[in-house]
Amino acid sequence: MSLRTFVIILAVIALTAVVLAALLIGWGLGKLRERKLRVPPGADFFTTVRAVPLPLLVGLDLLDLGLDVFSAPIIWFILNRLKLQKLRNVATVEALIPFSAPIPTLTVAWLLARFFKLGRPHDPDVIETEQVGPGRYVARPAPEPPRA
Repeated sequence: MSLRTFVIILAVIALTAVVLAALLIGWGLGKLRERKLRVPPGADFFTTVRAVPLPLLVGLDLLDLGLDVFSAPIIWFILNRLKLQKLRNVATVEALIPFSAPIPTLTVAWLLARFFKLGRPHDPDVIETEQVGPGRYVARPAPEPPRA
């Protein structure tokens, strides 16, 4: 196999991974909107992973496969907008490690969290709060439902 053929194969794999990642991330974001996901502020990594739908994590892993270290800012932006800080930190550091892309780290973490019951299960009735003083919290207002 020539070098040119090898580079073309890698480019096709990378492009396919990025396109699939975009589709899966979009699907995962739609599932998040349906669930109205609210992760408690003090949630650890595995609690956050258990709450997030699998298509979003597979999409982030595919994005890492397609773009390798260049996916880190995109992953940071997506997870920061979703307010998933624990997941954001781990996913971004993993994306920055060169040549780790073929290992689907987030997907494996989701499977481990589900099968070994790591972290706390997601409770859809969690009320988000804001600290207004030492030992004082008030409930955040619920997001408005989308208009039809």
